[in-house]
Amino acid sequence: MGRKFFVGGNWKCNGNTEEVKKIVASLNAAQVPSQDVVEVVVSPPYVFLPLVKESLRSDFHIAAQNCWVKKGGAYTGEVSAEMLVDLNVPWVILGHSERRALLNESSEFVGDKVAYALSKGLKVIACIGETLEQREAGTTVDVVASQTKAIAEKISDWTNVVLAYEPVWAIGTGKVASPAQAQEVHVELRKWLKANVNADVAASTRIIYGGSVNGGNCKDLASQPDIDGFLVGGASLKPEFIDIIKSAETKKNA
Repeated sequence: MGRKFFVGGNWKCNGNTEEVKKIVASLNAAQVPSQDVVEVVVSPPYVFLPLVKESLRSDFHIAAQNCWVKKGGAYTGEVSAEMLVDLNVPWVILGHSERRALLNESSEFVGDKVAYALSKGLKVIACIGETLEQREAGTTVDVVASQTKAIAEKISDWTNVVLAYEPVWAIGTGKVASPAQAQEVHVELRKWLKANVNADVAASTRIIYGGSVNGGNCKDLASQPDIDGFLVGGASLKPEFIDIIKSAETKKNA
């Protein structure tokens, strides 16, 4: 069995009720490959999770964009993993570079979050990636290995983890890692998992790419052997998200 292609749509802090309804209607009407070929998960802002869950087609799933690092309590503004489970939200995005940069979430904190979410039965899209300065300094592999290590030290079961490699310099900038650049990092991540976790985890864990993925570049990226899908930002709010989902056929036919 190969790794099933995965396409996540991160809506970030965007949308109002009418816009969200339009996006959902577009997704519901889309002709896309079957669940055997591609797993599709969309991540609306917290306030729209119930609306999207209620109205979105059943073969697409939803994710929260974050959750708290422990059980709920006196943590104003936070949402716990237990609350997401109660709402039947199956997935959560953790460690996104915007949270690392803007809210100073450390790799260790992200590792703790991933472990707690998994312990409560959530599936996790765990984000890693280097800045432009780190890439130019030639430390990309060291950076992503360090971020992955912080997760690996806290968890023993990778079954419900999708690793999202998102170079920070490519997020929302219009710049995109070339297929060869992205493939190179994915290969190194798989090597790291093999050496530091085990060969089965390295072979079975889906490593997806994020960073200015769009309808124009998705097929070339999808054709790379170690790119198992995408975490899509801005384009997930547009009709071209359907084209990105369809790029799973490129992988199937490769």
